[in-house]
Amino acid sequence: MEKKASRVKMSDEVWAQLSEAIEKAKHSHAGAPSKQAEREFIEALLYLIRVGAPWRDLPADLGYWHAVYMRFRRWEARGIWRRLWSQLAADHFTQARELFVDSTTIRAHHHAAGAPKKTVQIRLWDALGVD
Repeated sequence: MEKKASRVKMSDEVWAQLSEAIEKAKHSHAGAPSKQAEREFIEALLYLIRVGAPWRDLPADLGYWHAVYMRFRRWEARGIWRRLWSQLAADHFTQARELFVDSTTIRAHHHAAGAPKKTVQIRLWDALGVD
């Protein structure tokens, strides 16, 4: 019998650090509680970042992709991510900080590398038939 690889990457110790920072960043618990626990939400985001998958390719056992996406957008609109990053800058959040990917580990798309565009430029006087 094969053992299925776990998609969960956060240890309980790291989650304890991260949940403390999330609670400080949220400020308010207004609204209906989510059906997905915050730990599962963060695990889903970490999975998408690790594999570079689009939202719709989120495995069902990590949650419904649209619910995860909408929660991510609501957190962005409310400024939770900005406050969370500032919380994680403290020294005692080193293990939690190591979970997240920064720009040094993400490969840029070749279009972002400064290659010249391959479009044909039409000069105005050529288009008008002027010599």
